[in-house]
Amino acid sequence: MSLQPDEWIEEMATQEGMIAPFESDLVRQVDDKRIISYGLSSYGYDIRVSNQFKIFTNVHNSIVDPKEFTEDSFVHVEADECIIPPNSFALAVSVEYFKIPRDVLTLCIGKSTYARCGIIVNVTPFEPEWEGYVTLEISNTTPLPAKIYANEGIAQVVFLKSNRVCRTSYADRKGKYMNQIGITVPSL
Repeated sequence: MSLQPDEWIEEMATQEGMIAPFESDLVRQVDDKRIISYGLSSYGYDIRVSNQFKIFTNVHNSIVDPKEFTEDSFVHVEADECIIPPNSFALAVSVEYFKIPRDVLTLCIGKSTYARCGIIVNVTPFEPEWEGYVTLEISNTTPLPAKIYANEGIAQVVFLKSNRVCRTSYADRKGKYMNQIGITVPSL
């Protein structure tokens, strides 16, 4: 008998260390306070955003260039809440660390609570055998400042399990974002 998707995710997280820290239930409240949920869901896992943010700024009149990226494009914020200016962008990092199996690919999609506020969370797929903390790309598409809550849910990771392992994994290719810690900016 095969496992249900949520059972498989829990087994891989607890026995193989696929997600750490791992919450086996969908947490919607902490200390009698309602929060944006995180934890195990039906076909995925809702991840949290940490308290570290890099908010784009034009203080230094920088140009965003993926081939020659400089840190002066950002203001670093470490706080329980982050205000992203109107029509602006921030990078953040997940609370959870991931170790993706060779037969799994993930897609990460922003949570509807934020999406309904004009906040778009973009994360590229976690490829087979990638591991690290997730760098989150957060866009405020509204003409108003937007608040992001640290240590609460920000996006859902959906796991796609193949019946075969991939021919070449992210680890095999020695991917440049392997084992990333903290907010990782673009590199070539």
